[in-house]
Amino acid sequence: MSDGVHTKRYVVEPGKKVKHSDWDPEDSSGFDGGEDEAKTESVSLDKTLDELQERLFAEHKHKVLVVLQAMDTGGKDGTIRRIFQGVNPSGVRVAHFGVPSAEEADHDFLWRVHKQVPGKGELTIFNRSHYEAVLIERVHNMVPKEVWHRRYRQINDFERMLAEEGTTVLKFYLHISKEEQKRRILERLSDPNKQWKFSVEDPAERKYWDEYMNAYEQALEETSTEWAPWYVVPANRRWFRDLLVASVIVKHMKSLKMKYPRLNLDRKSITIT
Repeated sequence: MSDGVHTKRYVVEPGKKVKHSDWDPEDSSGFDGGEDEAKTESVSLDKTLDELQERLFAEHKHKVLVVLQAMDTGGKDGTIRRIFQGVNPSGVRVAHFGVPSAEEADHDFLWRVHKQVPGKGELTIFNRSHYEAVLIERVHNMVPKEVWHRRYRQINDFERMLAEEGTTVLKFYLHISKEEQKRRILERLSDPNKQWKFSVEDPAERKYWDEYMNAYEQALEETSTEWAPWYVVPANRRWFRDLLVASVIVKHMKSLKMKYPRLNLDRKSITIT
């Protein structure tokens, strides 16, 4: 039997230099078992996450924010679909961040993000996030360097505030190789059920691969903190990606030591007719 997933090795330590070459997107060594055993482990994690999420919702005290970032085809949608398939949808919400609207662009870059953070008892998943402001906007020179560079500090201050107000912030960078991305793009093109996911921008964006890698490395270095750590998730193997992300979320939600609220009435005084 496996001893579970060794999650600590995938945390970006605050202040640590980050290089993609230090993280193998094929790696699954954090799990002692193989893919078949991982499926059994995942079933157990699903049940645990379902119970923890129900406690979160019932207790109405804590908040959990899960941030997912990745290159195109990195697996954000698949991760959400797989990990959260068994939770109660009344207490879970997914927020997507695409191109800012005219109204959003008239405000600071965190304005639209702050409106989407979880409330008490809620688990919210960001499918892309405020980090687009130091990734795509940097790579495509949408804002000057002095603007995107100061955003690291602004992001850290924002996430510290969330943490101090009772939000558990967990950030996952789903790390795939350039070769795996190519394979997945071709898979989308050949599968009629996946062609809707394909964008003509996908091949064009691949030309900026190195620029994106540099942007991700600096973002991870500058914004992995004690209150909002980054996890680099080897994501070429979908089964390990899902297992690692679920293990981290369950571990941190367990640490909240949540309890179901107790009835503040004398049960003997209640009559059911």
